[in-house]
Amino acid sequence: MKPKAICNCFASTLAFLFLCSFFSAAAKTQTQANRKPSPPQASATLEGNWAGSLQAGDAVLHLVLHVSKAEDGSLKATVDSLDQGVYGIEVTAFSQDGSDLKFSVSSVGALYEGKISADYSGIHGTWSQGNVGLPLSFRRQAPGAGAKKPGDAIASSEGVWQAALEANGLRLRFRLHVTHDDQKQLLAALDSPDMGISGLPAVKVSQKLSVFHFEIPVVDGVYEGTINPAKTAITGTWTQGGITRNLTFQRSDQLLELIRPQNPKKPYPYREEEVTFANPKAQVSLAGTLTLPSGQGPFPAAILIAGSGPQDRDETVAGHHPFLVLADHLTRKGIAVLRYDKRGIGKSTGEFDQATTLDFAGDAARALAYLKSRKEIEAHNIGLIGHSEGGIIAPMLVSQSSDVAWVVLLAAPGLKGEDVMLLQSESILKAAGFDDDRIAKARDFNQQSYALARKERDPEALEAKLTALVDSTGMSTTLPPTVLKPQAQVMTSPWFRFFLDYDPIPALKKTQCPVLALNGDKDLQMASKENLGQIRKALQEGGNKDFQTKELPGLNHLFQHAPTGSPTEYGGIEETFSPDALTSISDWILKHTAP
Repeated sequence: MKPKAICNCFASTLAFLFLCSFFSAAAKTQTQANRKPSPPQASATLEGNWAGSLQAGDAVLHLVLHVSKAEDGSLKATVDSLDQGVYGIEVTAFSQDGSDLKFSVSSVGALYEGKISADYSGIHGTWSQGNVGLPLSFRRQAPGAGAKKPGDAIASSEGVWQAALEANGLRLRFRLHVTHDDQKQLLAALDSPDMGISGLPAVKVSQKLSVFHFEIPVVDGVYEGTINPAKTAITGTWTQGGITRNLTFQRSDQLLELIRPQNPKKPYPYREEEVTFANPKAQVSLAGTLTLPSGQGPFPAAILIAGSGPQDRDETVAGHHPFLVLADHLTRKGIAVLRYDKRGIGKSTGEFDQATTLDFAGDAARALAYLKSRKEIEAHNIGLIGHSEGGIIAPMLVSQSSDVAWVVLLAAPGLKGEDVMLLQSESILKAAGFDDDRIAKARDFNQQSYALARKERDPEALEAKLTALVDSTGMSTTLPPTVLKPQAQVMTSPWFRFFLDYDPIPALKKTQCPVLALNGDKDLQMASKENLGQIRKALQEGGNKDFQTKELPGLNHLFQHAPTGSPTEYGGIEETFSPDALTSISDWILKHTAP
């Protein structure tokens, strides 16, 4: 499924804040209301569905929290905003400590902290976003409640349905929500969680006897199917771009299971240890996982440094855990691996939103110092593996320290931050089918907006100036007002301001240890030829005598084999990390760590 329009011309660095208008009203009223949950079916686990309401004055937002178990046994969750037709919003940093529950929704800058009742029938706490905190209580829904046909339904198609479309090497899961309005007209919205898309509005929604039909204009999609006599399945076809494929929906409120065949299964043939180390200067504590090969050691070691965004130790993205897969592969090859949650993420302390790339480099330096203190590690044989922004951080450290034995750069920038983002936007728009004129206009708009970001530090003032720029450049069709507020907040953040003008070349020229730089030729976020070319040139000019740059065919930014390389494909690809790329990394490291 490929949307006809892309709303975000700032590419992957900006997020949509789906609750901003609601919390604007909440900030004005500060009205609080508590609702007693109705008695649910008790259960001694958080797994299941939980319904809650946020109320501020006359405004009410109905939320549904879906909690399930991940492959590693930990809990994960998503949130639906029923009133806004937004479903499957990813919950980050979900944790339970006894009766205390805490989770965040990083895409909207929200935090929830609550207490679980003794019988696990309810959760009572506070939802915080911006400077506003509102009481929010969840009550447990009966199993399958969301999938059943509602009591006031006018058609058997109403409820929640799940499906998966398999084509072109992708497996895309769909969730369909069907209901009706006060005029008794059927309404529907479609989620594609593996593409990060929620609430695509449907039109021409109809049911005639057992035949069900809807269309999704934004993707030129048409579905028509037949509801079975038991009203538990809809068997039909999905037509898009002149291609028709079979698609069957099953009545269920639980997403179909993710298929991630490369995720390692316990017990592992190596040791795994939960560790913490401090960055005293920043007053933060970093939490991570150290995997140690079997045997006495000492072992060569690698530190994994994640890309941009609120990344956990596994660099979790689109249902994939690339750092988990990479760490498992390397440890089985005899290399110890340390991976850790970024500050303010997962079990690490600190404020993620106030940190720059330079701050994250300081955290990576403390990870290096920690590994050097471990007797199981060869202190002279510790290397850095940086992915994307992590590929900026690794040369930063090497240019200031002689303790790094080698470096692996995965999809690392060789261009300045602004150039990276301009090229990224151009590549993604081109892959989405935009013509040269539209791409040129988007580039001009981006350059003007970056210039504004350099001058204006107040988010509200920047939002006003971006709005004026949108109007004057005719970009209002792709950048609605609801998108501008979160973009202004990101563009005034310390991270964005640092990254915009950072040039990685000086640090690369000072990098004298062995370097392996890999990129996929289908990487649309970090264009392979341009960035690898600059990395190669910088290492040559700096006099590095042992480096290799290599472009891997068919791979995207996450080193998956991909149809086009578009970020919208990440979640639909079953492969987490190309085995060929894994082998290229481990073979090179083993060569450079051999006695």
